Amino acid sequence: MDRTAHTLAAAPLAVAIAACLFALPARAETATAADALAQAARRAPTDLDRVEVVGKAEYHYVERNTTSATRTDTPLLDVPQSITVITEDLIDDTAMRGLADAVQYVPGAGMAQGEGHRDAPVLRGNTSTADLFVNGMRDDVQYFRDLYNVERVEVLKGPNAMIFGRGGTGGVINRVTKQAGWETRREATLQLGSWDRRRLTADLGQGLSDTVAFRVTALYEDSDSFRDGFGLERWGVNPGLAFRIGEGTRLHADVEHFEDRRVTDRGLPSYAVPFEGRRLPVAVDRSVFFGDPDNSPSDFEVNAVNLLVEHTFGNGALLRNRTRWADYDKFYQNVYPGGPARFNAASGRFEVAIAAYNSATKRENLFNQTDFVFELQTGAIEHRLLAGAEFGRQETDNRRLTGSFPSNTCYGATTTASFCVPLANPRYNGPVTFFQSATDADNHVEATVAAAYVQDQIEFSPQWQAVLGLRYDRFEVDFLNRRNGTTIVTEDDLWSPRAGLIYKPREDVSLYASYGLTYLPRSGEQMSSLTPSNAAFDPEEYENRELGAKWDIKPDLSLTAAVYRLERSNVIAPDPANPARSILVDGERIEGVEIGLAGNITEAWRVMGGYAWQDGEILAGADRGRRPANLPEETASLWNRYDFSQAWGVGFGVVYRGAFFAQTNNAVTLKSFTRYDAALYYTPSEHVELQLNVENLFDKRYFVSSHNDNNLSPGSPRAAYVSMTVKF
Repeated sequence: MDRTAHTLAAAPLAVAIAACLFALPARAETATAADALAQAARRAPTDLDRVEVVGKAEYHYVERNTTSATRTDTPLLDVPQSITVITEDLIDDTAMRGLADAVQYVPGAGMAQGEGHRDAPVLRGNTSTADLFVNGMRDDVQYFRDLYNVERVEVLKGPNAMIFGRGGTGGVINRVTKQAGWETRREATLQLGSWDRRRLTADLGQGLSDTVAFRVTALYEDSDSFRDGFGLERWGVNPGLAFRIGEGTRLHADVEHFEDRRVTDRGLPSYAVPFEGRRLPVAVDRSVFFGDPDNSPSDFEVNAVNLLVEHTFGNGALLRNRTRWADYDKFYQNVYPGGPARFNAASGRFEVAIAAYNSATKRENLFNQTDFVFELQTGAIEHRLLAGAEFGRQETDNRRLTGSFPSNTCYGATTTASFCVPLANPRYNGPVTFFQSATDADNHVEATVAAAYVQDQIEFSPQWQAVLGLRYDRFEVDFLNRRNGTTIVTEDDLWSPRAGLIYKPREDVSLYASYGLTYLPRSGEQMSSLTPSNAAFDPEEYENRELGAKWDIKPDLSLTAAVYRLERSNVIAPDPANPARSILVDGERIEGVEIGLAGNITEAWRVMGGYAWQDGEILAGADRGRRPANLPEETASLWNRYDFSQAWGVGFGVVYRGAFFAQTNNAVTLKSFTRYDAALYYTPSEHVELQLNVENLFDKRYFVSSHNDNNLSPGSPRAAYVSMTVKF
């Protein structure tokens, strides 16, 4: 479909940013030792013998290079895309446990509620539960991911289909795990704190010989919450081996077993009647549980095997093969607030409808990726070329059952679909019967993908670079609806281009413009919503246009900025001229500005922060003209750590989130909030580290996320956690 390219509304800001960067004074000629090493590494010829250096520079909160964005080892400065990296040091300093903690410091990112049983990141206004990866491999089942085995979290914003394949509509989140190597690691961390948090992690590894090394990370946690009736127990273990096989060949193999068992918590409902023009969350204590926590379990288990084989040929040539097999088993059930709080004149009290259902998912993933990277020169132009292929198969079974209650009067009608409880006592402890309704899913899905891609990173001169790429995916879905026996087969041929142009007025500054396109097949992000009516239509399209600037103020301090417009099209909607007929329309437009700062201000002071302004509009359907859910206009965050000495340090952070709508109907508004966090660090010896983290220092009452108008998650009251890390 021909489409007219839109001009970025925020382009003048990019010009202003570029002008500011040009106007910056030249850096002093005297470079730090780390700066000299970084520059030498960039100038080093590719035909020298490979030398492996054990250890890392003290960058703390900033990463210099990435392989995820281009599948080649590339400085972030030379990637024409907005990327935020949450480092291991930041994870430790702020006591992060999961992705919801991490995205607080990512401009343009947030987290929806996920119905209390899954990660649901919101990237550039698009909520997804499938755009999640581990070491570049798809990890798309709905669950809460822990950071116990994670070296860093990479958030790549905008469509990323050229690298990651289908989906990634607003971006992707990639976890890079801790890999076996020849650096000795022996440490364990015990964390205790508010609401009986008990968490133990371990990280052990070393070289067994010149050719073999091992590493194992492990977790056990048994914690409660400020939410009444909530409990969490999870554990995981991730052992791995590394091998040097001959000259230039290495092999990494690891397995992971992870289990997460918790109460499915869908938060608080809202009032049905607006107050001063807007509906608000119910005025109850933030600890109150609506429904039945004892009948709302969420059980998840994954077993995964990962294999990496890599061979360097010299002269910049590299062959890499990754394989991931993963078996997922997920079940959750929830007895939850299924409606708003309404006033019952007959009883003289507010009542809330409680609903229930359960869902089981089993999925087996098998993916294999092969990349060949090599360099060549055509005249004065240098090329780093990538050619690759990916093959995958996903087999999924999912089944949902609806909850039925004893007959009762709820919202003025006799029903068994829900049960009304008083707002003053919203627990439901009665019986629930689960059955398969006429619309409940009972599906078996087999999805296969065969993809090929090419990419050229071109250096025309020290000032000008380009990244051009194209990916082809053959994506096939064989969908069986067991409930009615319907079989649907779809085949999509997806061509995903990527283009970026980079201008570097100085070695430490880059300005870029980029374009990306990705598709979301009609089977949906979880391959569970295919019907004969929607299968006939082309996949949804997401186009991203972006201008940005990056400045390495010094090797351990980076400033980034980007303006973008992301447009969603090929959305199915009723034909205004004939409502019985469906047509494809433009569905959504998101545009915004993102600014990020990460690194060391001084040797003792490190920071991580960001700011985002985002505007969004739904362009078709019943919600036309409204704003997407969980999309505040402004967000900002800043974390600081300052070390007074080798023994003592403090941390202080602030997180601001503007008001946002709970659902696309824009009926319920969740107010803006500012939360302050703090930390104290004490290192009495090289073998012991003590840490105190305080969340919500001033006990602010706020709502952090939503799933819909009646599933609103309150933020935590003031909480304190003490951690002790022992290194031996």
